[in-house]
Amino acid sequence: MITAVGHADLTADTWELVRAELRKSLEGLPDDATGLVRAGAGLPLLFGRTVREAGRRLVVLLPERSGVFAGVPPRDRAAHRELLALAEGIRMLPFDPLDRDACVSADEQLVGGCGRLLAVWDGSPSSGRDATAHMVAYARARGIPVEVVWPTGAAREPAGPALSLSARAPGR
Repeated sequence: MITAVGHADLTADTWELVRAELRKSLEGLPDDATGLVRAGAGLPLLFGRTVREAGRRLVVLLPERSGVFAGVPPRDRAAHRELLALAEGIRMLPFDPLDRDACVSADEQLVGGCGRLLAVWDGSPSSGRDATAHMVAYARARGIPVEVVWPTGAAREPAGPALSLSARAPGR
């Protein structure tokens, strides 16, 4: 399995640059490589779309609480619906999608269960909002190969609300 994690605050132009790089990365993998992603808007949705466009299987992790679907933040509902439509498999994982620490823990489980990590990362350290550097270190400490995806010209939005890739994003 292969997964992707990364910054959520990419500029509008960067989403397409990242998509092209993800496509290239998926092309070089064995035919049976399956994508695994935690459901959400932004990079999870972009990765899910790209995995399916490459003709590969996609498994989506959904949040669960007490054995049932935990629900999603309203801003992520369209992305969740699309990812479920793209998925060939679904796994439930206990975590609260509104709790940042729970999401980081879920991402650790996601990364720990994969054979390769694609990290959309500019090399910056982890912050209170962004745990990408932590996920890269987590994977490397476990011997999981990491491919950093940061194409020439990629940029992040200035500090403030993150730009989310919606279900109606360009390139769809």
